[in-house]
Amino acid sequence: MSVESFLDTNIFVYLFDETAPSKRERSERLIQRALKRHNGCISFQVVQETLNVLTGKLKVPPETVRQLLNRILMPLCRVFPTRVLYQSALDLQARYRIGFYDSLIVAAAIEMGCRTLYSEDLQHGQQISGVVITNPFR
Repeated sequence: MSVESFLDTNIFVYLFDETAPSKRERSERLIQRALKRHNGCISFQVVQETLNVLTGKLKVPPETVRQLLNRILMPLCRVFPTRVLYQSALDLQARYRIGFYDSLIVAAAIEMGCRTLYSEDLQHGQQISGVVITNPFR
């Protein structure tokens, strides 16, 4: 099964960033489009990273975090850990010299057949195995 796009953690974190209204608005549009059209996805890693930032650094109330988990994160979550995913991430890390967690995100997007990976953490415009990295906040 392939989907159009993969959303990185920062997309979800910006939903709660009141200091960056344009990034928050762009994130809302990307997420709503992914949910409405069923053409976007995330991985278990994005769920974990998002929950960690929201409950830790940003101190978002637990009930708000639960609602995000149930209404947005879990409906979009389609990639879960496997040996193949980890091996692919290690290969990508070595080949492209990117951090392991970034390579795990890229591997998940490749596994899902995504054309676009929305992230501000990777090189905008870079293409890896058919996935184009796009910084939606440029």
